[in-house]
Amino acid sequence: MPTWKEITDRNPQHSANYAQRWDRIAAEGKDIFGEARLVDALVDRKSRILDAGCGQGRIGGYLAQRGHTVTGVDIDPYLIGIARSRHPEARWQVGDLVGEGLPRGPFDAIVSAGNVLTFLEPGTQVTAWSNLAAVLAPGGRIAAGFGLDRGYSLEQCQADIEEAGLTTSLLLSSWDIRPFTRGESTFAVVIAQRAGHDRPRAKTATIDLGRLRKL
Repeated sequence: MPTWKEITDRNPQHSANYAQRWDRIAAEGKDIFGEARLVDALVDRKSRILDAGCGQGRIGGYLAQRGHTVTGVDIDPYLIGIARSRHPEARWQVGDLVGEGLPRGPFDAIVSAGNVLTFLEPGTQVTAWSNLAAVLAPGGRIAAGFGLDRGYSLEQCQADIEEAGLTTSLLLSSWDIRPFTRGESTFAVVIAQRAGHDRPRAKTATIDLGRLRKL
């Protein structure tokens, strides 16, 4: 798969087209916040959340409105500009998941949706996982989703997670918590966790399915 930079270098209008597509989907009344609701259900109120590969702030903006302290990072300056204008209550910055300069943590949770991991240079995903793990609080979790036909296999993903010092705590086939079936599922949502806790939890880590579906 080409990287996001390769795509935007070939087509300078790609970022604008991408943002407009999500606007059209929202205008049609379709749900565009499934990823955000899952992450919201994973954390305590007023948690610190990093949106890694945030785009125009679709997910991070929702989470900020739910009362979380959100920081978003994306390689695309155009999309970061949209995020800043639409969601000033959160912090947004241009950055590369595989380079230096990720926002300083610690974060209680990190979300990386929209196939972000598959838009990285092949073989650099392990660096991204390691960089994200470095800003994750003890006991914190990373939720990442990607299509399994995009050049990044689940097996490689789980190996990268382990190399980054994390463990896979949950594997789903969609952001609406459908179970994953090896050999059948074409999409993966991987939740990786760092060992330990940095503070007492106000609740257990159990996902409140009733609340998730009502939000």
